[in-house]
Amino acid sequence: MCKFSVLLALLFLINFSYLSGQGKTWNLEECVDYAMENNITIKQTELNTRYNQNIMDQSKLSRLPNLNAGSNYDYSYGRALDPTTYEFIDQKSNSFRITMNSSVSLFNGFQKKNSIAQNRLNLMASYEDVLRVKNDISLNIAAAYLQILFSNELYQVAKNQIEVTKQQVDRTQLMVDAGKLARGSALEIQAQFAAEELNLVNTENQLLLTYLNLQQMLDMPYDPDFRIDIPEIPDPGENLLLVEVSEVYKIAEEIMPRIKSSEFNLRAVEKELDIAKGMRYPSLNLNGGYGTNYSDSRYDPITSEPMEFSQQMRDYLSFGIGLGLRIPIFNGGQVNTAIANARISIENSQLELQNAKNELYRNIQQAHTDAVAALKKFASTEKALISMEESFKYTEQKFEVGMVNTVDYNASKNQLTQTQSDLLQAKYDFIFKTRILNFYLGEPINI
Repeated sequence: MCKFSVLLALLFLINFSYLSGQGKTWNLEECVDYAMENNITIKQTELNTRYNQNIMDQSKLSRLPNLNAGSNYDYSYGRALDPTTYEFIDQKSNSFRITMNSSVSLFNGFQKKNSIAQNRLNLMASYEDVLRVKNDISLNIAAAYLQILFSNELYQVAKNQIEVTKQQVDRTQLMVDAGKLARGSALEIQAQFAAEELNLVNTENQLLLTYLNLQQMLDMPYDPDFRIDIPEIPDPGENLLLVEVSEVYKIAEEIMPRIKSSEFNLRAVEKELDIAKGMRYPSLNLNGGYGTNYSDSRYDPITSEPMEFSQQMRDYLSFGIGLGLRIPIFNGGQVNTAIANARISIENSQLELQNAKNELYRNIQQAHTDAVAALKKFASTEKALISMEESFKYTEQKFEVGMVNTVDYNASKNQLTQTQSDLLQAKYDFIFKTRILNFYLGEPINI
């Protein structure tokens, strides 16, 4: 058992040397800031925002006139009428044409105006989605950070308990050697010590896993020297009052990004209905064109000589302008279908908004209920722990003089350890739930 204890101590020294090192420690704010800069999900939502920004910019530019230029070259061979002799002859000809045209929409049932408004609302919704993702990740990081603190305290409890048991192992062995206790008592306390050594290893592994989990959540390369700041967290007071659920919800409904995003999405699909209705209106376009052409089969009517390229480009220059009116009469029911689908989208967005509000209320209610329960559990467990510590101290004294057997001693010690664990669990449950409630009230996430 002594060899095992030495190996175990070396294992603790190797695995936990970084916990007591002098290197940089990360506080919660630094962890959150790192995630905001490096988390892949956040980067993806930000890219989606940039995409929606481009769509909105393009919808604004669509109101401007377009301008296009073109040219084409043709080669033809066949019979044609000679303009000088008025006889049909076989000839080859080459022709070239340059054109430029432009058009602008003067009226299209306000579809472009409503499209710009819709794209702007979609952009605002995407901004809120970025904030929502950042908030979710911040809460997850806070939970992982608190889990490290909780696991660290469990490790310290296990470490302290094993020190107490080690002293009893040595004391029991001395009493056995002196003939005051049977050898079975030593074996039983040694078995308890071995069980607590195993529990210490398990709590150590759990602490290492919580550190790994936080690094993975930060999208950070694994660093065995990574460690967090261990702040002093006061115990919750018995008379602590929590803000009522209705008051928290009233504030959260106004500031939570998911609610705002759903509201923007609803307004965007309402614009989609306006766009669909605009398809019923006539559309009016202003068009303009400019062009000229050349053909090597053209001859000067006076000299009968082929006309030069530059002369043809000047003589055949043309410009035109016109208005185009399109009146929808029948289009296979496409407009009516688009309007009906837009109305369905509005109803669906209304349900999504209500569902987001309901979920927000449930989360606040759950966090409040859990916080109240954790506070009550902490208060009752704290009182029980005081009694348990006094009881164990009395049992320990009786065990040292042989008035209590090893089984009763171990049972009392295990009960004390479990009570300490329950107290820590209630403490950190309360801390996390109250931080969630504060977050819904618009306060930054902190420990």
